[in-house]
Amino acid sequence: MDGKQRKNIKPGLLVRIVLKKDQRTGELTEGVVKDILTKSPTHPHGIKVRLEDGDVGRVKEIVEED
Repeated sequence: MDGKQRKNIKPGLLVRIVLKKDQRTGELTEGVVKDILTKSPTHPHGIKVRLEDGDVGRVKEIVEED
């Protein structure tokens, strides 16, 4: 599933994101989406989300779908 399209991402979805501090290394952080922060329908680097633990980053992978 593509993390670059807003329609694919919903609160409660398990995703892997890249945090701002990890953009150089590409290290991924896994968590559950709380809020979708990107307003546009697509973004070339991934839709920006806030996870339930408060981390903010861009979605690189969707782990499971509802």
